[in-house]
Amino acid sequence: MKLSRNLIGVFALLLFFSFTVFAQEKEMTKDEWQAEMNRLQTEKESLTKEVSSLQTDVNNLKSKSVQSYEDCMKELYAMVGANAQDVDNFRNAVNELDGKISRKEGPKADRQKDLDALKENKISALPEFYDKVHNQMQAALDAWVEAPKEITYTVVKGDCLWNIAKKPTIYSNPFAWPNIYKANRDQIKNPNLIYPKQIFKIPKLTEEEKAKYEKIKNNYKPAPVK
Repeated sequence: MKLSRNLIGVFALLLFFSFTVFAQEKEMTKDEWQAEMNRLQTEKESLTKEVSSLQTDVNNLKSKSVQSYEDCMKELYAMVGANAQDVDNFRNAVNELDGKISRKEGPKADRQKDLDALKENKISALPEFYDKVHNQMQAALDAWVEAPKEITYTVVKGDCLWNIAKKPTIYSNPFAWPNIYKANRDQIKNPNLIYPKQIFKIPKLTEEEKAKYEKIKNNYKPAPVK
């Protein structure tokens, strides 16, 4: 109640000060003076009631117990049948898949299956995940234009598997030539002998194959020229 008394005192002083200034600026009759005093008294009573009401609200708020953040989150997780560890695991799965989609680690169909599995998990309904899993990641997948799994190449005079594999439009890595050979064994009897106008299938390299041939390329040291 100390707060109430202090506020009422402040209001009373303000009203008195305002009235004094008003009286000094204008010469008032006795009736005008009494009318103004009555108005100020009414305003004081109204403010006193308002302060009392505010004090009651403050006391009510102080009497209420507020849950801790941890308890609130536990209740939220329980609504989707999960605990903190389940949510951590789901968060890691979301971040991992988001990285794969960003890097376009195909095949795209597999990433869509992974995302669909995340969507089916009730944890995806939590505010932390809903927009990212159901909207942002799906939009990124929809915008992903997957390169054809296989293209073709028509051999021209002077070609060899090494040079074909080295072309930027093929693998940009000559050491990946065995992939072309394996995919066209029906036409290539000897990898050192290919002929113009032959049409070879050029399969897309998997991430594992890319890493393997890139490692071979980086470790390659040409023989010293004598």
